[in-house]
Amino acid sequence: MNRQPNTIDREIVVAEAIKDVVSELRMVDVADYIAFIRLERFASIADIVQSASELYLMPGTLLLGHGGDARVGWEDKPSIMLDLELRPAGACVYFTLHMADAAAAVEVNYVSFDNPAEDPDANTAYLAGALDNARIRKKWGMEAGRAA
Repeated sequence: MNRQPNTIDREIVVAEAIKDVVSELRMVDVADYIAFIRLERFASIADIVQSASELYLMPGTLLLGHGGDARVGWEDKPSIMLDLELRPAGACVYFTLHMADAAAAVEVNYVSFDNPAEDPDANTAYLAGALDNARIRKKWGMEAGRAA
């Protein structure tokens, strides 16, 4: 696949937007992911993704895509790849989340916009803003509920 010049910037935007969710996803034992993937129990993985994202993103923003893969061998540490979709208002990002023992990475496969701009950098900025707007923000303290 030919990578577009703006793909790296968008991967950074996506990785930043889901970093807390990825921390939650990594709390699930790798053996569970391997079992669910090998037994094609993708509904279970979709539930895990939904549960992990509900603390950080608006409902329906992050979804399991068409599946995943588990790379397991006798000589290497296991790694899990999940096809995910980010759906903030006005955009859709199809990407693969790679999780291994010491790191996680994002590979953006396709991005679509409801109303794309001519400038790819403007589209990337729009994506960053849309993902920021899709975040759930916590209010702290007694003053959080009072109007100023």
